[in-house]
Amino acid sequence: MNRSAKRYSPLQIAFISGAIASTATLSAFGPVWCRSVRAALQDSPKAVIDSVWQLVNREYVDGSFNKQDWLAVRQSLLSKDYTNREEAYTAIRQALERLGDPYTRFLDPKQYEALTNQTSGEVSGIGIRMELNEQTKKLTVIEAIENSPALKAGIKPGDYILAIDGKPTSQMKVEDASKLIRGKAGTKLTLRLGRDGQSAFDVNLTRASIEVPTVRYNLKQEGDRRIGYIRLREFSAHASTQMRRAIRDLNTKQADGFVLDLRGNPGGLLQASIEIARMWMDNGAIVKTVDRMGASDETKANRTALTKRPMVVLVDSNSASASEILTGALKDNNRAVVVGSQTFGKALVQSVHELADGSGVAITIAHYYTPKGTDINHKGIAPDIKLDLTEAQKRQLTANPNLQGTQSDPQYARALAVLSSKNFAQPTQQNQQLQPQPMSHRSVDLKF
Repeated sequence: MNRSAKRYSPLQIAFISGAIASTATLSAFGPVWCRSVRAALQDSPKAVIDSVWQLVNREYVDGSFNKQDWLAVRQSLLSKDYTNREEAYTAIRQALERLGDPYTRFLDPKQYEALTNQTSGEVSGIGIRMELNEQTKKLTVIEAIENSPALKAGIKPGDYILAIDGKPTSQMKVEDASKLIRGKAGTKLTLRLGRDGQSAFDVNLTRASIEVPTVRYNLKQEGDRRIGYIRLREFSAHASTQMRRAIRDLNTKQADGFVLDLRGNPGGLLQASIEIARMWMDNGAIVKTVDRMGASDETKANRTALTKRPMVVLVDSNSASASEILTGALKDNNRAVVVGSQTFGKALVQSVHELADGSGVAITIAHYYTPKGTDINHKGIAPDIKLDLTEAQKRQLTANPNLQGTQSDPQYARALAVLSSKNFAQPTQQNQQLQPQPMSHRSVDLKF
């Protein structure tokens, strides 16, 4: 499944649960071997190596370790001398590659920090989104995030970032500017800004921990229907809270139906996908996971749905892992019609462990199946209505993100047609009794 290195970047892990790793007891390997191992582990790089080996030995989903002699791997790793941590990290990565699983991987301290920041749904900075404007070639603010230092300081979309702490941004890439702007909460930062019709001016800011918006939504008047459009970018620790807020607000605004856009969503936390599924489903299974011992665990809806209004889910080839859990649950329970392209096809669950030196390891611990028992690994979920975008359409939507979720977006337009169809949008008399009237805040709060 090694489609590309980019697919498996640390920022695109499927779904994880954090844990702190500790080196397991070594007594199972005999007294002579134990004495030699204890001596070897005085060297800290070897302690990290053995922590990784122990965790994989205990948790990895394939008990045969891809037909590798996993004990011999350990002996080989600990018999070598490592002059620095980078040599140890390389050895760990080479050992994990023998498992043939791109999702079981070692993360150096920077990669581990990036991953935990991503899944936490928080960043430490000033809270802006920016781009390099194609016309002006200037670093330009797209948005100041709600409750961020940038918004409170009056930074506006369209402002040019001319300098960061005195360093000119001319010819600077967005990635490089982001590195300069991010930093520890409580530290100071000065931006020199340009604004049309004004002279350049400085803004002094203090970095803070900011909740990153992963859910964006609005109510669209499409003909005689009010459509709640919700785009979910990833399943972070704050995703379920933001999703709940979006559905409740759209219920209050009397949305007639919903379009849930999971296109480009690479996944995130397993628990977030379960919590969000329960906001749309009152009954039915959500997902089943199976570990290496064959033990299965099935998660179900728990009668906490916030709405029963008709919905369409939009997916594409980059909708992966947690996105596929949610899509599979909604599709298999006939709760939504799925429109778009075949999804990515990742049906493996990882746990992520922090190691003593700040590095980490992600380990595949289970396989998951959709409610109907479908194994989507390497295959993905087939949409109910397959509608692939042309390359020209993809370029247009990428170059103009504001067109996504509009009539200029072919997959969204098809979703509207589905919601307008009598068979889908008009419930049967039996279902009509279950169809709620627009919910008041009080009735929603009673469910939670």
